[in-house]
Amino acid sequence: MSASPLEIRGAGLRRDGRELWSGLDLTVRPGELITVLGPSGSGKTTLLRAILGLENLSEGSIVALGEPVRAKGNRRIGYIPQARPLARDSALRGRDLVALGVDGHRFGLPFPRRGDRARIDRLLDAVGASAFADRPVGELSGGEQQRLRAGQALADDPLLLLCDEPLTSLDLANQQDVIALIDRHRRQRSAAVLLVTHDINPVLELTDRILYLANGRFTLGTPDEVLTSETLSALYGAPVYVLRAGGRLVVVGAPDVEESSHHHEHDHHDHDGDGAHA
Repeated sequence: MSASPLEIRGAGLRRDGRELWSGLDLTVRPGELITVLGPSGSGKTTLLRAILGLENLSEGSIVALGEPVRAKGNRRIGYIPQARPLARDSALRGRDLVALGVDGHRFGLPFPRRGDRARIDRLLDAVGASAFADRPVGELSGGEQQRLRAGQALADDPLLLLCDEPLTSLDLANQQDVIALIDRHRRQRSAAVLLVTHDINPVLELTDRILYLANGRFTLGTPDEVLTSETLSALYGAPVYVLRAGGRLVVVGAPDVEESSHHHEHDHHDHDGDGAHA
């Protein structure tokens, strides 16, 4: 395997005639957490989908865990999706959701082998989900469902973990718990993490670098380098201010971008929001 879990070279992606980003070079080191920020439609979710092999680049290349990305995906890459409520009438139990990550049938009902059951129990315990593992997933809270998604994502002990808005709709306590699960895996396995969010504050202390996408352009650097009024104003081509208020970072004045797709990009944006976002 390459020394880098993720190598992106000269990557560009266009959708509906609009360039989301181009000329993207990114080498992610083992154990590094990169937070991906940017306005709605800037291509944050699309970037994760490209790494997963679900979107075709317009140009450039992506090598993940030593292999060029391919359409059928790489199950050694962990993926925690956005925290969207699961169907209330779902027949799946909590342990079934985690089992989808263990036995490889992520889009069908799992039938775990005997040896898998102990592994599923260990994963449920690791993400604090043992107490509700046998309840229907539709009856669980958003925080409980997201713990199960984390268990599913960690099933293959991934050295590259992609997280797409994993904290959306969660209260502060559950946000902290999910972040702790991600960070513990990163530290124990030296796993690289790409985490898309609209609010940097919950993960600011854990963030090594920020990739900020906006207006078909990007900037990459440490939080101190990227989260400045000067850097973001240059990226947006408009006055943007980074303020500190009550121990939180707030980005003010960042213009939003219209959605480029109605079915793939699901980023959230709030002009006067409570965190460093755009």
